[in-house]
Amino acid sequence: MFQWDAGQPRFEKHKRVRVSGRFLFLGNEKFFIRGVTYGPFPPDVTDDFFPSSEVIERDFQNLRRLGVNTIRIYYVPPNRLLDAAKKHGLYILAGIPWPQHICFLDQWEVKEEIEHAIKSAAIALRGHPAVLAYVVGNEIPSHIVRWHGAAKVEAFLRKLTGLIKQIDPEGLVTYANYPSTEYLRLPFLDFLSVNVYLHDESAFTSYVKRLQNVAGDLPLVLSEFGMDSMRHGEDKQAETLGWQVRDAFLLGVAGTIVFSYTDEWYTGGHLIEDWAFGLTRANRTPKAAFQAVAATYKQHLPEIRPDGPRISVVVCAYNAESTIRGCLASFACINYPNFEVIVVDDGSTDATGVLADEFAARASYIRVIHQENKGLSEARNVGLFASTGEIVAYTDSDCYVDPDWLSYMALAFLDERFAAIGGPNLPPPEDNHVAACVAVSPGAPTHVLLTDEVAEHIPGCNMAFRKEELMRIGGFDSLYRAAGDDVDVCWRLQDQKKLIGFCASMLVWHHRRNTIAAYLRQQRGYGRAEALLLPKHQYRFNLLGNSRWAGRIYGDIGECLLSARPVIYHGVFGSGLFQTLYEPKGNITAYLPMSFEWMVLAVFLVMLFPFLHALGALGLAMGIASIAFAIHRASRAKLPAKYDTFRSRGLITVLSLLQPLVRGYTRNRTVAELRLASGRTAGTKNLHIPGYPLEQGRAGLTVISPSRRFKDFLKLIGGGLRVQRFFWNTDGIDREEALDHVLRVLEKVKVSHAVDSGFAFYGVAAPTDIKVRPGLFTVLKLRLTVENHGWKKRFVRIWGTLRPSSKSLLLLGGGVIGILSALLAQTTGLALFFLGGVTLFGGYVLLEMVRASRLVGTLTDHITTCRTGCSTFEPVDVAEQETVLTEKRG
Repeated sequence: MFQWDAGQPRFEKHKRVRVSGRFLFLGNEKFFIRGVTYGPFPPDVTDDFFPSSEVIERDFQNLRRLGVNTIRIYYVPPNRLLDAAKKHGLYILAGIPWPQHICFLDQWEVKEEIEHAIKSAAIALRGHPAVLAYVVGNEIPSHIVRWHGAAKVEAFLRKLTGLIKQIDPEGLVTYANYPSTEYLRLPFLDFLSVNVYLHDESAFTSYVKRLQNVAGDLPLVLSEFGMDSMRHGEDKQAETLGWQVRDAFLLGVAGTIVFSYTDEWYTGGHLIEDWAFGLTRANRTPKAAFQAVAATYKQHLPEIRPDGPRISVVVCAYNAESTIRGCLASFACINYPNFEVIVVDDGSTDATGVLADEFAARASYIRVIHQENKGLSEARNVGLFASTGEIVAYTDSDCYVDPDWLSYMALAFLDERFAAIGGPNLPPPEDNHVAACVAVSPGAPTHVLLTDEVAEHIPGCNMAFRKEELMRIGGFDSLYRAAGDDVDVCWRLQDQKKLIGFCASMLVWHHRRNTIAAYLRQQRGYGRAEALLLPKHQYRFNLLGNSRWAGRIYGDIGECLLSARPVIYHGVFGSGLFQTLYEPKGNITAYLPMSFEWMVLAVFLVMLFPFLHALGALGLAMGIASIAFAIHRASRAKLPAKYDTFRSRGLITVLSLLQPLVRGYTRNRTVAELRLASGRTAGTKNLHIPGYPLEQGRAGLTVISPSRRFKDFLKLIGGGLRVQRFFWNTDGIDREEALDHVLRVLEKVKVSHAVDSGFAFYGVAAPTDIKVRPGLFTVLKLRLTVENHGWKKRFVRIWGTLRPSSKSLLLLGGGVIGILSALLAQTTGLALFFLGGVTLFGGYVLLEMVRASRLVGTLTDHITTCRTGCSTFEPVDVAEQETVLTEKRG
């Protein structure tokens, strides 16, 4: 096992940049990365890829004038560079180079070299005050990820991240992804880095909004973007980089890194002279883009609009003395000039009102309204009518807000499409063990997204409205005293054709329930709220009485044992520039085992076991399924490292089973009480709001049928015969040319085949490029990749999976059933007849598979003769070339 020196660090204790929520912090202040890339430059005789110390000194002085605080480099920096960065107050995003352009996971010696490089870099950089983060990789080519499969690449990057954390526990780690492998799931990183080259402003801003959702709870850093001034002109470069940097920070990214500082750029063994991405020329004279970037880098981030709308924040509190201090204290750090805080004390019997009055006496922006207990909705309305702002925002008394919460809110409301806007709410890191488990258990308040910027629901702890729009629908319905008010108001706005927006950077911290009893009380409240919502919004609920969301629930664990798998869009042959992961829409059958009705039925059937054994066994199986689903959810939950224990996973499993029981029981009991109180059966009338369809369209992917899932399962178990071919090509052939040649050969020999559809299930297997049917009863799946080893040296890999077709398996299975049936009927002659048929048919299938394996050899031989540009050649004479190749073999 690898060992390192655990003695005294080389550097004195210092503050390091840390992650908190969706942002980076240095001490208690937010740290926005304002960066550029630096190098690589031509190496000296010692393979040092950086300029002389004199040039570095001048460059770093120039970078400070630009407003830069971070530089991204692509090699492990020498001490002289680190010390110079420390002197000038610059941080280093240190890249660790390794051979990611080859199929690294197929070679154990390459993996060992990579791991050694990662460990060596962590040892060399551990503790240096100039190191901001380690970059464990940069743009692993999409065809390499496709070759290995996304899950294997993710696991390897997780391992590399863990190696650094073992050596430098406080060091931040990231991976520089790009749109062609956007689907990679990397929650183990400290922040998500993405290289984005989009020069259309609308496309750029839309994609950054998407990346904010891809990042989840991680900060988002744009780790590379830029424009070539040689082709577009220096003025266009300045204009584009100006709005790119400005828009990125307006959308709440944690940092931007412009490619690059200078036109002097060395890669592939030589200087690049036909590109000019630098903010300065090779001689370090500044271009127009230098000042365009400096205009944003030198200002306060995020931008505070002096003419921004007045915002009234309403905090409704009832018996909240344990959290109201933290909530109101957080507003003292707000970076927004024009706001007020209205505390509505809804008849608290503890010290909530007294504490609120004390804060109001010290802060002129806080007002307190005391009233008798009337419920949450009435308290929200009191705050609404007392507000003086154009925007009315709501948060809860057990929340505390990010310093830039109102700034991002004001920027988001510049989009006039939205009547309301919400943002994420994250559990504070200082919460206890139970609260951490509750945060990832079902039933937590969260938002539901229809698109990357449009929400179906925003939770009451972080929602804001244009006052006129909220007044127009009559505010909140007083029917909802404890919960459900936010759901109702969102649905009523949508019924009026109003859009609800989502802003990923509009962040609040929300304390989760810190005891199991409090969590269950919360779920009982949600169950009662669902019962109250049901008569009013009946078409928005499914048969089990659960909310039927059209959008995707943010933060939901997803991928239940029976749910449709996520699908990746790769493009044909993995050629898509933007390769996206599409999450499946939840369906009622996938979530049945976690429903109240399922669990109650299971218990009832188990009780019948002494009388009806079959039904009792069915009930037991149903109960086991519910437990399996709960364990699956607990295993996938993302917990803070200090709470990630077997005990925590066990508690999440228990809460996952209790939540639907408590919530479902309360919902059904409340529905029954309402029916008795009203003297009629609630819900017999199908409510319909004019202009709104009774049945909402299902967003997302079609649910995969059980038969298709069973077929996939059989394929995974069967595996099939694997065929591999690896060989060198020194004529510079690329992957597209090799695939094109394979297709033309298959057409020439008249073999039935189908090309990749562009979609593939996530986490099951590496996608197939070409599906070949060499015969009636055989299927050959081929995938191909080409490694670039410099200049025209290429290493070609072909991997094939050969198996009987579904039709042949069905016929063979029918024959086996015939044999067994004949034996049971004691008709030996018929059994021998079936046995002979199965034997002959099986032999024919094996013969087809042998012929198909030879086809792979033929394709390989033809690719070896393919040179650069072969796709422009006329179709080859396969028969003639096959004769020549046979003679060459001997």
